[in-house]
Amino acid sequence: MTSVIDIGPLRAEDRAAWEVLARGYKSFYRTDVPDEGYEETWRRLMDGREVHGVGAWLDGRLVGIAHYLFHVTFWSAESCYLQDLFVGEAARGQGAARGLIERVAEESRRRGAARLYWTTKQDNASARALYDKVARFNGFVRYDYPLDRIS
Repeated sequence: MTSVIDIGPLRAEDRAAWEVLARGYKSFYRTDVPDEGYEETWRRLMDGREVHGVGAWLDGRLVGIAHYLFHVTFWSAESCYLQDLFVGEAARGQGAARGLIERVAEESRRRGAARLYWTTKQDNASARALYDKVARFNGFVRYDYPLDRIS
């Protein structure tokens, strides 16, 4: 029997399961976040004004998360940046990531955004296999300037 993935907004009762997934995401990208960073991010997600979150539930368990935000652009209507997308290892390959992307795309269309985009590591082969099916790689490479250094 095939299980159905349910996609929807994150709810207050998802806090503990969300943090497990958020920590998994940050661990995957080798990014340290202090405990209070998770608390602050959850508060902002629940506020829903600046950043937004959706979840994927499999058999009633939160197994995937996506965080996104909308921002203005210079040359067209606002854009949607899918900042974080993570599905727990046990639930991968069952449609949760695709469902999360589609849900963010629906919200982007509803708001009239000109584009939906995201980044991933070049060597993230499993994610890129999905991304190559649902989106278009446009050749851009991202650079991060370290703002904590003194010039």
